[in-house]
Amino acid sequence: MDLRWLRAPDLKEIEREEKKTRHFARGLNYYKLFWVFFIGCFLGVVIETIWCIVTRGHYESRVGLIYGPFNLVYGFGALSLCVGLYWLRGKRDSLILLGGALLGSVVEYICSWVQEVMFGSTSWDYSAMPFNLNGRINLLYSLFWGILAIAWVKDVYPRLAGLILKIPNKIGKPLTWLLTLFMLFNAAMSAVAVERWVERTRSIAPATALGSYMDEHYPDERMQRIYANMEFK
Repeated sequence: MDLRWLRAPDLKEIEREEKKTRHFARGLNYYKLFWVFFIGCFLGVVIETIWCIVTRGHYESRVGLIYGPFNLVYGFGALSLCVGLYWLRGKRDSLILLGGALLGSVVEYICSWVQEVMFGSTSWDYSAMPFNLNGRINLLYSLFWGILAIAWVKDVYPRLAGLILKIPNKIGKPLTWLLTLFMLFNAAMSAVAVERWVERTRSIAPATALGSYMDEHYPDERMQRIYANMEFK
């Protein structure tokens, strides 16, 4: 049985091929970083949805945007791991573990803080767990970030880079910009939908046609299904 597919591709070989073919997403340019972000937004939702089904025995939405199975937290997490840990490739696992734990914790804390400041809501709260910091991060999940960092540097990122390398140059750049516009629009509309949801909890009537559109198409029941873990403070 050929088990070579189980081994992660050689990152140095991939980078040589990127330079040789003048690939549109070579190195850590914008195109490479966007695709890492985009794939992270999707795979994070898939992985956590499966985790929820296995551990809780039921499906629960883990998306963060109103259009499609995407969550910006996972995308920014993947992007942060890519940028923050790229220089650690080839280093020993203990250093990658420490770097990943620190980096992931900072990202998770910032995401939690921004959500609470902007929308007065939270999607996770670790206050009941030991060694937590303001309920936003905790030691256990910091350790998970560190383990994820090792997997990212040694296995996940080389596979992603190899996958992105397969995107032809002719369609790579236009497709990247098309998906960039989609994600920007998706994020903006999602922010408006959540903001309108917040206003409805305060019995504030819509002030614009867009607000009325959100009330009609994204009422509380639908928003609760999309953002199953969101709680307002």
